Amino acid sequence: MAATVSFSVPSPHGPRTVTVSYARVGTGEPLLLLHGIGHHRQAWDPVVDILATERDVIAVDLPGFGASPALPDGLAYDLSTVVPALGSLCAALELGRPHVAGNSLGGLLALELGRTKLVRSVTALSPAGFWTPAERRYAFTVLLAMRRAARNMPVPMVERLSRTAAGRTVLTSTIYARPGRRSPEAVVAETLALARAEGFAATLRAGTSVQFAEDLSELPVTVTWGTRDRVLMRRQGVRAKQIIPKARLVRLPGCGHVPMNDDPALVARVILDGSR
Repeated sequence: MAATVSFSVPSPHGPRTVTVSYARVGTGEPLLLLHGIGHHRQAWDPVVDILATERDVIAVDLPGFGASPALPDGLAYDLSTVVPALGSLCAALELGRPHVAGNSLGGLLALELGRTKLVRSVTALSPAGFWTPAERRYAFTVLLAMRRAARNMPVPMVERLSRTAAGRTVLTSTIYARPGRRSPEAVVAETLALARAEGFAATLRAGTSVQFAEDLSELPVTVTWGTRDRVLMRRQGVRAKQIIPKARLVRLPGCGHVPMNDDPALVARVILDGSR
């Protein structure tokens, strides 16, 4: 069941109120789930029920994505704004220092939450920020093409394509290795989420100078990469391991950039193992 929470964050022009949509289920230690750019919290649906057997799971729509409103005027979609805002979200929901798992942009945010000591453990699935300049340009080109296609496609066409495995492949094969497994309803919803994401352009612009280079040696960190990731190449996982030597690097065989749908059981197990 979706809910919203509002909290105050500082800005150069005084305090601003940020509102975030989230869903919470399960019992156990709190586990915050963060999606990628242009996606929404439902990206985690394939694994939430498994995680909820052992964790208090909080899946959020990042500000400007999914059902969460855009950030107020005066707040940028950069790490120095969004990471403290997520810290304020944790405080508002009385999570203390939760475990966190994130995918893509969400993986980078999870690592930044670890760097600022706001969380107890980090599981980052194909996190942004370990790219070379050429790899970043390639990824941004792919993301912009996906966004353009989603915005230019009439909803009836999206709905028609979603009804067949071949159509779902057309719509989502960039991020899923097994797009036929995604339900028609989920594919329509995430295509519309990508088309309508108010924070997309500003978040992408903020990412042009991002490079993660911190050794999080004091925190349990797991980094995973799908062997069929077509957005962020899997060699970036090796770079992540070099930067965070104590991190556990896990390959996800046959998984794409958003692996939760491709192999829910494996991804859930990796997250649970990484958040003990």
